[in-house]
Amino acid sequence: MHNKILLINDMAGYGKVALSAMIPVLSHMKYQVFNLPTALVSNTLDYGKFDIHETTDYMRNSIGIWEELGFGFDAVSTGFIVSKEQVELISDFCKKQSEKGVKIFSDPIMGDDGKLYNGITDKTVELMRNLISVADYIVPNYTEAVYLAGVEYKDEGIDEKEASVIIEKLTGLGVKSIVMTSTRIKSQGTCVVGYDHLNNKEFIIPFEEVPVRFPGTGDIFSAIFLGKIMDGCGIYESTQYAMDSVKTLIVKNKDNVDKYKGIPIENCLDLL
Repeated sequence: MHNKILLINDMAGYGKVALSAMIPVLSHMKYQVFNLPTALVSNTLDYGKFDIHETTDYMRNSIGIWEELGFGFDAVSTGFIVSKEQVELISDFCKKQSEKGVKIFSDPIMGDDGKLYNGITDKTVELMRNLISVADYIVPNYTEAVYLAGVEYKDEGIDEKEASVIIEKLTGLGVKSIVMTSTRIKSQGTCVVGYDHLNNKEFIIPFEEVPVRFPGTGDIFSAIFLGKIMDGCGIYESTQYAMDSVKTLIVKNKDNVDKYKGIPIENCLDLL
């Protein structure tokens, strides 16, 4: 397997999140992994104090040089995007890549628990809709999905019909397949809700939450999911495998003293 994967995400100096979590996973899965950092971050945000250095000019220059050199990829994955300018730059890049037959994966990182992160505005959401319109696969959490779909966030959870409405609205934007994480389905508890565009089927996978929080588990999920899809697995199988793997990693590391730095993924690759 020699597929070339480009990861567009931030890079933390201290902590296993975003690029520093995804690169080891996909390298272990035998992919050639390349990266385009959207920001350099001093450490994971959980510590409460951090510095973020935006890299928009570097990104624009790098993309231009790569085009001149004729570099190509089999898949592009987008994650944390810092600014309006970056969303526009990445959207344009992904559209051009999609037209070449490159698979586009997007984790539209914008918020959680019903709220947008600081600095994320309604304009950002609108621009993100434009980005995901060319995506083959998106992996938003429930909060991000409702903002993108333009529907109401419900603390008490949703039913299967409401989940279908969200999927319908997202596919209406141009998205092909969807994996919506951290979704509370009233009749089943916490679930991952998905839509497979290849078979035109929706699916719901319930899971038992482990009461431990590590930053970066969503990035690990996205990397494993991407790797399985590119290996030819179906979306349901890829989702289930990613869910099981992340749960195993969390359970193995649940007693770690400093959870803010994320899961020490290089020490756990044998579990994937």
